[in-house]
Amino acid sequence: MLNKLSNLMNSLKARLIISALLLILILLPLIGFTLNDAFKQQVSASAKNELKAYLYSILAVTEVDNGQLMMPEALAENQFNVIQSGLFALISTPNPDSKKTNVTWQSNSLLGLDLPDNLPQPEIGQSEFKEIEIDGKPHIIYSYSASFERKILSNDGLSVDNVAFPITVHIIKDQLDYQGQIDLFSQHLWSWLLILMVFLVLVQLAWLLWTLKPLAQFKQELNEIEQGKAMQLQVKYPNELQAVARQLNTLLNTEQRQRKRYRNALSDLAHSLKTPLAVIQSQKDLSKSSFEQTNIISRIISHQLKRAQTAAGSSWHLGVNVMSVSDKLVRTLPKIYREPQIEISSSVDKQCIFKGDEADLIEILGNLLDNACKAAKARVHLSVSMEDTRLNIDIEDDGPGVSPELESEIFERGIRADSYQQGNGIGLAIVRDLVDSYQGQLSVSRSDTLGGAKFSLSFS
Repeated sequence: MLNKLSNLMNSLKARLIISALLLILILLPLIGFTLNDAFKQQVSASAKNELKAYLYSILAVTEVDNGQLMMPEALAENQFNVIQSGLFALISTPNPDSKKTNVTWQSNSLLGLDLPDNLPQPEIGQSEFKEIEIDGKPHIIYSYSASFERKILSNDGLSVDNVAFPITVHIIKDQLDYQGQIDLFSQHLWSWLLILMVFLVLVQLAWLLWTLKPLAQFKQELNEIEQGKAMQLQVKYPNELQAVARQLNTLLNTEQRQRKRYRNALSDLAHSLKTPLAVIQSQKDLSKSSFEQTNIISRIISHQLKRAQTAAGSSWHLGVNVMSVSDKLVRTLPKIYREPQIEISSSVDKQCIFKGDEADLIEILGNLLDNACKAAKARVHLSVSMEDTRLNIDIEDDGPGVSPELESEIFERGIRADSYQQGNGIGLAIVRDLVDSYQGQLSVSRSDTLGGAKFSLSFS
């Protein structure tokens, strides 16, 4: 329970931190792209207005006389007069025999440059703004189509007819200046956004760490209770967590009181059973077999009462270091099994914690190691490890192993494998009951390393 609550708090902290960071890492780049795009549109509109102003200055000096386009030798804007200045002007007229246009006039700044064939040709009174390339370099062009009237004599030579003279004025400018403005703005924008992003991430992390500090303390206290280092939550938390802490402390106190009452009741029961058994055993006419059976009953009752007193199902908040228990068993059992001499080796992680009662862990490991020693020829190996929050225990021997037929029955009360010549067949049943009380898993298989039986336990 405490482990699940601790994992829930870890998940909550991770989600809060990730959501805060994602908000910054997604929102600021979106703002950057939006501002950059808005600046590009503003620069494009400014460039269009600038070219439109130049176009009107060209139209103002454009004249048509006797069907001929008349333009001054020099324009007021000096950039049109300087060769390859970056600002160009030209006038084209439609070619009725081809889709291409005829360049009727061009400014001196265009000398030495090759004009593209795809000059825009908007409708009369319409304009067009786009990008083109001249000599492989990007340029922007603003084109406007207008119609002049020219007067010609009619066939009778007496009257004058007005005939339309359509032209298209093109203003072209090198895009380098505008692109430079955009690049400079983008560089400054992303530099400041990056600085702002780093600053906000640091501020957000500092704020989250400060805000979530009570959760970290809460988790630490839960771990200490789970490992048996503390019995209650002691730190004073903010109001939001203090209510949860009080409820957990109430739950812990209630559970402790219930276990105490349970142990007292069982102690009374053991005392009440002890006297009748003693009376029965004191009978002189009691047969040898009956006396042996009463001794067995006495031992079974003592064992079951002791096991019940541990209250395994209620000891979820306790924590026992596995190595401290396993080391004692590994040192003791070889002294019992001297013929043949059994070598018991172990590989136990120092950090492994059994979340339960120490007496239950001794009962589980003691029974399994004892059975392994009975079946082994010379070697028994114990390995204990942690996988995330799961405790895994494996006990292997080099004996004949357990036949597949008995693998599903060996944990039943009174069933004994052929490899075990001693015992009454309840040891593994006790182990199974204890493991079940902790919602653990117990299985038996063939050992790949020693060749005998392999008993595997797993506790979450």
